[in-house]
This record gives sequence, C-alpha cells and structure tokens, in this order.
Amino acid sequence: MAADTISWSLVAAAIGVAVVHTALGPDHYLPFVMLARARRWSLPRTLLITLMCGIAHVVSSVVLGGVGVAAGVAIGHLEIVEGTRGDLAAWALVAFGVAYAAWGIRVALRTQKGLEPHTHGGHVHLHAHGDHVHTHPDEPGRTTTFWALFIVFVLGPCEPLIPLFMVPASRGAWSTAAAVALVFGAVTVAAMLVIVALGWAGVSRLRLGALERWAHALAGGTLVLAGLAVIFLGL
Repeated sequence: MAADTISWSLVAAAIGVAVVHTALGPDHYLPFVMLARARRWSLPRTLLITLMCGIAHVVSSVVLGGVGVAAGVAIGHLEIVEGTRGDLAAWALVAFGVAYAAWGIRVALRTQKGLEPHTHGGHVHLHAHGDHVHTHPDEPGRTTTFWALFIVFVLGPCEPLIPLFMVPASRGAWSTAAAVALVFGAVTVAAMLVIVALGWAGVSRLRLGALERWAHALAGGTLVLAGLAVIFLGL
C-alpha cells in the first residue's frame, strides 16, 4: 500500500511539475507562435510541428535517464549533464534566432526596395511590392525551419523529469518510472499544444501594416530573447 501511495504521489507530482515547467518556459511555445505568424503556418501545421518537437524534447530526456540508470550514474551527475544540455539548447536557440533575424532583415530591406524575387515550384519571378508585403506560406519542400527547431528541442532537456524518473527506476520500480515518464511527457506536450494554439489565435489577428515586412526579423528577435531568458533567468 505504501508503495502504491508513493507511486501515485510521483505521478501527481509529475503532472504539476510538467504544467509549471512548460508554462514558465518561453522556449516551449514562443518559437512556434512567432514563426507561425511570420511564415503564415496554418494552425494544424503549427500544432503538428509543436507535437513533433515536444515529443522529441521529452523522449531525449527519458532515453538519457534510462541510460543513466543502466550505467549506474548518480542522479546528481545526470542532472549536471542535463543542465549542460539545457545551456547548449538555449544557445542553439539564440544562434538560430540571430540567423533567422538576420535573414528577416535582409528580406525586409529587399522588400522595401519595391521588387523581390520569389520561387514557386522551381520558377523564379518578381513581385512589385511598394508598401504591400507579399508573404507566402512555407512550401512543402522548405523544411529548414522545422529541422532547426527539431534539433533545438532534441538537445533541450526536461530537467524536472530526471529525479522523478530516476528515483523509482533506480529502485527497480520500472512500472512507476514508466508511468511518471508517460504522464510527464503527455502533460508537457499537451500544455505546449494548448499554449501554442492560444498564442496562434492571438498573433494571427495582429495586423502589422507597414511593419509586416519585418515579421521574420521580429520572430528571430523573439527567439533570441526566449533563449537568453532560459540562460540568464533560468526559465
């Protein structure tokens, strides 16, 4: 009975920690919301990308935790590894944001000149813009943005999951460890989807007017701020 009580307590703790961890981490939702606005992603596409990145985010930590238990690595040492991964992921997000913002500034400046080349199905043509911004949704073959986000989230750890997972796993209670990992992962991804959906609904209504051509630059800048918030504020 005591074991059952401890098991349910860990599962309940996993739910609460997952919600707080996700809600307080701007890197869990701002990249998707801002890139969706800049690249004109539909809500289903935005949520699919969020889902895939969220699963990768959780699974990478579960795999590392399982390997740590099998190798007899202490929780403290594994948390140091996760912390290092967290810093690496945050700096990767900053680097991606800087690169994306630089590209966005280039696009904005080219658009301001009144002519901008576009590629559709392998054909290049020019649009006369003036003050009008002509923005195309991502085409199916343009996956660079997705893979950059995906890699960042594979690198990004779920630090709070490690002790919740490793304590029962190190004692041989694998059913409890699996339940904690499953619940933590499901709640984390669900929270990401809900917050991203709400954010998408909000920013999709924004009309930037003449600033529309700077949407990509603004998205990149937001990614940089989100990464810096994780690094320096511990969010």
